[in-house]
Amino acid sequence: MPHLTSTKPSTWVTDLHIGLGVPGFAHPLVAPAEWAELARPGTPVHWAVLDVSDGPGSRPDPHCLQAAARLHTAGVRILGRLDTAHGARSFEEVISEAHRYVDWYRVDGFLLDRCPTERTALPEIRRALTTLRALRDNAHIVLGHGTHPYPGYAECADQLVTFSGPWSEYRWSQVAEWTADYPPDRFCHFVHGVPRGHLEEALRVARWQGAATIWFTDRTDRGGRGDPWEAMPGYWDEIVSRIGTGVSE
Repeated sequence: MPHLTSTKPSTWVTDLHIGLGVPGFAHPLVAPAEWAELARPGTPVHWAVLDVSDGPGSRPDPHCLQAAARLHTAGVRILGRLDTAHGARSFEEVISEAHRYVDWYRVDGFLLDRCPTERTALPEIRRALTTLRALRDNAHIVLGHGTHPYPGYAECADQLVTFSGPWSEYRWSQVAEWTADYPPDRFCHFVHGVPRGHLEEALRVARWQGAATIWFTDRTDRGGRGDPWEAMPGYWDEIVSRIGTGVSE
């Protein structure tokens, strides 16, 4: 278990510019307003995850093609979701899905969801990332650990999701000591159940811990029975305003 501390270098925190990483809205047919909002000029979105049907699906989806085209036009980076099932899925399965994402939706990179965290799984993840980068030039790769992994993962990906969970845990969370060696743009935090009145506090936690990409929402997982990421936060306009307008990276 990585040693935890609340200390981060002040130089990183001072220079921190937070943007949004969208873990994946519901299907565009179900959530058209959410997908349209991401393409609005000035929305500070670092990237948005496209999850067609627990992956790319078996054939191109016309609604997802349209949503992806709109985001490409707006300059928003799109990532295809690849479920690694904590290392249980085969290399061939994952790469096959990546091919479909690139061929059909022209994704700019990938989120490897449920990514392993242990040292022993690192060589296989490195192998997958090497292939993904050969498949898509300049692929932006995010490893969706949801917690602090073995530090070596930070050397092979563009970003790591080092927290994914409820506000009740996030507000008291600590950051792994080794993260101090990396800039904030290497880390992402996904937090659900953040009340409107605690939004500024949540942003302070992200800044203090050195995470430049965040997704905060007042939606909850309803005790594990729902997906808190599928809809836009009720305070969408407020969080966009607090982060500030900017262009997508």
